[in-house]
Amino acid sequence: MHDPERTVEFEFVRATENAALNAMRFIGKGDKNAADAAACDAIQGVFDLIDIRGEVVIGEGIKDNAPGIFLGDHLGKWGPNAPRFNIALDPVDGTTNLSKGSPNAISVMAAAEVPSDSKQSVMRNIPSYYSHKIAYGPSVAQALTKQDPSANFLDAPLEDTLQRIAKILHKRVGELVVLVLDRPRNQPFIESIRRAGASLRTIADGDITAAVAPSLPDSGIDLYVGIGGSPEGVLTATALHSLGGEIQLRMWFPSPEAKAREVQDVPEKEIQTIFRSADIVTGKSAIFCATGIIESPLLPGVKLIGHKAITHSILMRARSRTVRYIRAVHDLEHKTIHLRSTSRERSV
Repeated sequence: MHDPERTVEFEFVRATENAALNAMRFIGKGDKNAADAAACDAIQGVFDLIDIRGEVVIGEGIKDNAPGIFLGDHLGKWGPNAPRFNIALDPVDGTTNLSKGSPNAISVMAAAEVPSDSKQSVMRNIPSYYSHKIAYGPSVAQALTKQDPSANFLDAPLEDTLQRIAKILHKRVGELVVLVLDRPRNQPFIESIRRAGASLRTIADGDITAAVAPSLPDSGIDLYVGIGGSPEGVLTATALHSLGGEIQLRMWFPSPEAKAREVQDVPEKEIQTIFRSADIVTGKSAIFCATGIIESPLLPGVKLIGHKAITHSILMRARSRTVRYIRAVHDLEHKTIHLRSTSRERSV
């Protein structure tokens, strides 16, 4: 039986690798839009060579009007018999970090095959700019599946949630490590974590790696909580679908005006819904891949040694729960990247 995922999954890794290589020259240069544009150009260039019918259902550039790949864009050659994929991506998650030369920047994408007889998307687009999120690893997810599948951590007091997770993990609350995106809107969570006595870690930018971290065995992170980007939440859900972790996510708005602007045609019931990974990625399988640009809890960054660049990528497949770590050495005297902007190969 032909499996299109197996055919294209390493092409997707090549897309994030090329995005990382094309964006690395902007590390620390203070121009996040230029870095984002370079990564987008490289990803689009790779997709121009792949015979799929890809439709972007979660694109970057939505939240901050940066140059990007947008909702509804087509990727791939779109041949008549090519397999269909829903695609979610963020060519640079952590653009501010990249522009400052700070840790935690990756190029990331996810894809799910759409059945040939279906007209429905298999990835849910969360229309709000921001969502209230909490993400936890496989041990907590498995325990909750057995004990309380409908557990609602978003409405429960955070101190109570920390007590419950500590009990599942056979830890004291003081031994829990909780990661939060450092934003004023997340200050109430930070204060609750401190009151509870848990250990707090904050990051300046890039909440995909932060939300995936509790599902990685060596990350040292037990829980991610806070308000962050909705597109990043969809990408996180795809990764957790492969890792066995879980996310709870609900739309969040900084003001009534923002709510009216972002979701005016969305039913209130949907706005108040708590989505989990299976609600966000509804296909039978999905692929998640990312390449490090600057070191993060998920991946090392690009390393330059003489005329060689070393990249580190992760490739996950939800159907088999296979997780591959890929280390690639690129000889920059010979390496070229196919760019959308020029429709030709360019030296790195």
